[in-house]
Amino acid sequence: MTDTATTNPVHDFIANAVTENPVVLFMKGVPEEPRCGFSGVVVQILDHLGADFVGVDVLQNDAIREGIKTYSDWPTIPQLYVKGEFVGGADIIREMFQSGELKTLLVEQGLLTA
Repeated sequence: MTDTATTNPVHDFIANAVTENPVVLFMKGVPEEPRCGFSGVVVQILDHLGADFVGVDVLQNDAIREGIKTYSDWPTIPQLYVKGEFVGGADIIREMFQSGELKTLLVEQGLLTA
């Protein structure tokens, strides 16, 4: 039996995106024009911190929209990945931002200066 992660083209796309880009936000809409409030909040937080990130619009492709949920085993969008690791959705990102954890994580990963 083969590993589904290696045979699922959507999971391959997602794995490639989170490997090639240090910070990836799977979101509804694009960073310049979020199409849901939760995605907008995470974009605002990342912009406020000055983090460079790539936005992937899940509304453009139903396979990606559903695939990201199974890839991370997380039911909601947006989803933030840092250095290939799933960090969380909007509520977790907001809490991490408010506590200072998100900035610390990005600084520790060499993606922001302290």
